[in-house]
Formats: sequence, structure tokens, C-alpha cells
Amino acid sequence: MADVILHLVDPSSLDRLMQMSVDEISLGMENCQLRRIRPEHDPRFHRDFDIDLEGDILELIDDDITLHRKSKIIDLHSQSAIDLTILLAKWCSSAQWSCWEARLFLYVEPNLGRPVSGSEEFLDPKTWEDFTEELSKTDKSSFSESVVIDWMSRREEMGETLEPSEDPRILPTMESHRSLSESLYSIIDQLRRSNSKLLIGREYLDGGSWSLGSKKMSEICGVNL
Repeated sequence: MADVILHLVDPSSLDRLMQMSVDEISLGMENCQLRRIRPEHDPRFHRDFDIDLEGDILELIDDDITLHRKSKIIDLHSQSAIDLTILLAKWCSSAQWSCWEARLFLYVEPNLGRPVSGSEEFLDPKTWEDFTEELSKTDKSSFSESVVIDWMSRREEMGETLEPSEDPRILPTMESHRSLSESLYSIIDQLRRSNSKLLIGREYLDGGSWSLGSKKMSEICGVNL
């Protein structure tokens, strides 16, 4: 299964970029001047490197003739505009978190108070709104511990061993669940305490199906899919 990817996006920084023309974005990325607009990186998390995103943005602009260079990004309504807006949203992120969809059932579903019908729900902003609300009722240690206990219970129900001597993957997998669930708690807690918006997507997902805040990217960019 593909990774679901979450970014914490600073909306004021993104608004500034969306009011710029394609030419202004291109020049600013070329001379590295737009690094001043980028939010401070939260060192607890990975995020795309400046130089990598600058290259991706410049490549998209240079290769796509449908991006009218004198137009503001906000006034462009095309698939290319969606793809560029996603890159700009990533530029305006302070933190990034990703996880296999299969693992998200372990981390998210038990804390929603309702079943998750399928992996597509992890792309729905409402799922993350509900999860954020529920996570506010606990602390990081308790959440992480509940994830590990739930994982162990599921293994027992399937008749799988919990003895490290019988399966050397037990302890590394347990530690992985603990680490990932703690970092998920941290990024959601930061979302709740800030004015950031959550950019939600996954590998190989059509740009219009990504979400920022409560809206699909196609809606934000005024594109009918």
C-alpha cells in the first residue's frame, strides 16, 4: 500500500505565494529569494529540502506552456496550477509525516470511535478533523502505548507469537509502531495548537484529490475534475 503524506502548511506564507505571478515565483526560486518566505523547519520532523523543491517548481514552470507567466497563481485554473499549488504548499510546510496506509488503521481507527471503511478515508479531511479532536483528549505516551497494546492484541487474535525469541521482528516492529505513533501525535498536536492547515495526499495520487484544510485541491484551484 502507498504512503499517506501529511504536511503542516502555514496559510499566510502560501497566500503570499498564491498572489505572485508565475514569473515572480520562477525568479524567486531561481535566485533563492523565496527561502525567506518559507516557515521555520520543525526539527522533530522531515520536510523536503529547499533545493529539491526549488528544482521541482522550476522544472514544472519551464516544462508547462499552459502556465501563463504573467498571471497570478491564484488566477490560474488548470491541472498544472493544481500541481504547482501543491508544490508551493509543500514549500510553505514546517513539517511532514508519512506512513503506510495499512499502519494507519492501527493508529487512527481505534481513536476515532468508529470504523474506517477503507484507505480512502485517510484522504478525507473530516477523518483528520475527528482524529485531531479525539487525540486532544489524551497525551502522547498514552496514545503510543494504546497503539502498541492494540497491535499486540491483534497479533494474539491471529495466533501470532509475541515472543522475541520466536520472531526476531517483534521488538523492531514494536519500536517502529511506538516511534511512528509518537510522531503522529506530535504533528497533530502541533496542528491543533497552531493556525497551520493540513495538506493531505499520498504517493501517485492525482493532484486534484489532495486536500488542504477542509477542501480538495481541485476546489481550491477552481478546476472541475
